[in-house]
Amino acid sequence: MDKILILDFGAQYTQLIARRVRELSVLSLVENFDFPYEKIAELAPKGIILSGGPSSVYQVGAPLPDKRIFESGIPILGICYGLQVIAHLLGGEVDRSAHQEFGKAILVVDDAKDLMRDIGDVSKVWMSHADKVTKLPQGFAPIAHTDNSPIAAVKSEQRKIFGVQFHPEVVHTSKGKEILGNFVFRICGCAGDWKPGNFIEETARDIKARVGNETVICAMSGGVDSAVAAVLIQRAIGNQLHAVHIDNGVMRKDESRNVVEYFKKNFDMNLHHVDASEQFLKKLHGVTDPEKKRKIIGNTFIEVFEKVAHDIKGARFLAQGTLYPDVIESQSHKGPSAKIKTHHNVGGLPEVMKLELIEPFRLLFKDEVRQVGRALGISDDIIDRHPFPGPGLAVRILSDVTPEKLEILRHADDIFIEEIKRHGIYTDIWQAFAVLLPVQSVGVMGDERTYEYTIALRAVTSEDGMTADWAQVPYDILARVSGRIINEVRGVNRVVYDISSKPPSTIEWE
Repeated sequence: MDKILILDFGAQYTQLIARRVRELSVLSLVENFDFPYEKIAELAPKGIILSGGPSSVYQVGAPLPDKRIFESGIPILGICYGLQVIAHLLGGEVDRSAHQEFGKAILVVDDAKDLMRDIGDVSKVWMSHADKVTKLPQGFAPIAHTDNSPIAAVKSEQRKIFGVQFHPEVVHTSKGKEILGNFVFRICGCAGDWKPGNFIEETARDIKARVGNETVICAMSGGVDSAVAAVLIQRAIGNQLHAVHIDNGVMRKDESRNVVEYFKKNFDMNLHHVDASEQFLKKLHGVTDPEKKRKIIGNTFIEVFEKVAHDIKGARFLAQGTLYPDVIESQSHKGPSAKIKTHHNVGGLPEVMKLELIEPFRLLFKDEVRQVGRALGISDDIIDRHPFPGPGLAVRILSDVTPEKLEILRHADDIFIEEIKRHGIYTDIWQAFAVLLPVQSVGVMGDERTYEYTIALRAVTSEDGMTADWAQVPYDILARVSGRIINEVRGVNRVVYDISSKPPSTIEWE
């Protein structure tokens, strides 16, 4: 399958580049800027995109790729800092711009072939740079300009190396998708065959080849990712799959019962139900640090699975529904990108495991997993379900986890979800949930003074969870949710609504 490799120099838009390429039905993979050349050759991408970044190429220690990529014959597109990398490494010059350029600009196309084909003579683009290319390397020519950037786009037709000073991946660039399409299809020659059906067939084939006659146990949490993973793996190896649902004690209301009933009934699945809630809650007792919660839940999760594996003859593999954003947010790069938080699927695993991991969605975004799930025949009730963190309600209680607090949060969360479903806005929202704050405040109920907990409601809109904006839920719905929580949930006398976006906030509070 055709692949486009994106080398990340720490840009805030790197994941957006990956998204835009995938929207063109071409698989995109993100690696750090210093990804070894030998691994690039082994990967054999049809093209390489160099992302933007906050550094200046002329500074000591600036992130730079292996220069051999420019002699590989693989088509290359540099975006913003990526363009400056091309110029710097190939003999051009990059200097501080006298006039920094941030925001919208008008691009004038000087060469409408190749990269700029069919985008029009003039279009709006999004600029974000303080440096600019002042001298091009030998063999390069400018193909577009703005008032402030005489060299806004360049090419070396012979070497198939291109660069743009603006960001074609953002929506503010009116013809950005067309520009990326020109690179991916016209220049790199990709076929555009990245589709759910093809992914299912290829992945099932790979899983069958890797597993052979061995047994796989799949961690089925009840969320979209693990559910789709289990059904896909079952298609590949049939009854060799043993799906295991662990009740970790920090799940949503009626989660375990609903998961077990649905998959046993609709997919005739080998499904084991393990109630380990007491074990998890005992280890979480008194723990308030969110990273410690994640580590405890991740390690306990593996402990339970390894114990279950002893009772399942021949169990050798453990399958998880880890997603690409989980991997990206959890990995610590050598360069300018930083770890945000540890995801339990990828960061909570012990160094030594007795089971080999199978992660079929490690390179997929959430909406792509949903497409795969629909193609596999899983119901919309499961597929459209909002994301739920691996550590569950433990990281939505911003203090120590107790049975009393879990009951409060489960009830409040259930009311919130019930109301947005009732009002028909559930599928318009990427993720909605309640958070129990470590805050108690004075209230009045029935002419008596109360001193009880505060519930924060969080709802966001997003494409893939990498960036998100707070959902503008109508006031009347919020009023009804607030009224019901205060009246129906014992221990709560105040409800607030979170109106922060990601970034700078994260979607989850912990």
